Amino acid sequence: MSPLFQIRPIEQRDNTAVAAIIRAVMPEFGADGPGFAIHDAEVNLMFETYTQPHCAYFVMEQDGTVLGGGGIAPLENGEPDVCELRKMYFMPAARGLGAGNAMMQRCLEAARARGFRRCYLETLTGMDAAKALYLRHGFTPLSAPMGGTGHFSCDRFFIRDL
Repeated sequence: MSPLFQIRPIEQRDNTAVAAIIRAVMPEFGADGPGFAIHDAEVNLMFETYTQPHCAYFVMEQDGTVLGGGGIAPLENGEPDVCELRKMYFMPAARGLGAGNAMMQRCLEAARARGFRRCYLETLTGMDAAKALYLRHGFTPLSAPMGGTGHFSCDRFFIRDL
């Protein structure tokens, strides 16, 4: 792990910071309209949501400030062995530090530990750095979405074996 930042499980005190990150980063990529995760009810209750069985969420912290996060949860209306990589976003100050790679590794380890065999994710055109990260970590493109995430505005879908 880099001495520049730490990744740790989300705590209840992180809810406000994580919600603010999601609400700041998603519009940066045009992902603030209907059908995007920014409108999910869980955005305000990330700790409560991701401490449920088969879920995990981690925050990236630098000098005591939360600058990003990412997590996994069962894919809604999906196959039981498939999890979804969810709400992985970083503030600009956290980008380029290796946090994305470290967070991805932490999330995939958590997925394996919870018995998942595949990991799915949704994103959108224009999130090029994220797409490159996914490809580096073994995700392959899908031609259509899986499950029932409700994120009908996402237009890129990926999966990988765990």
